[in-house]
Amino acid sequence: MLRPIDDYFLNHDEPVKSCLQFLREYIMKQDKNITESWKYGMPFYDYDGKRFCYLWVHKKFKQPYLGIVEGNKINHDELLKEKRTKMKILLIDPHKDIPVKKIKSILHEVLSFHK
Repeated sequence: MLRPIDDYFLNHDEPVKSCLQFLREYIMKQDKNITESWKYGMPFYDYDGKRFCYLWVHKKFKQPYLGIVEGNKINHDELLKEKRTKMKILLIDPHKDIPVKKIKSILHEVLSFHK
């Protein structure tokens, strides 16, 4: 039987499924102290036990996104706040190339708060 977190990644249609799986692996490769967990019914990524990002699919736009827990501390043009007070998101269009450089830059900025 699959863990809920693994089931989450497998239960999306393509190309969202592949996009989420890539993001999952990419986040985990950023630092050896990153761990993956299932919290609030979604995949979260922690650095030394502190939440720093998560993955989800936007209900309105039907696009995967990278949620940044401390998003309010980051000024990046493409991070959306919407109605969130603390978190911001980066929408990822699964029909285009994943903006790896942008994601890496954002993740490194977020991780710098935790190091």
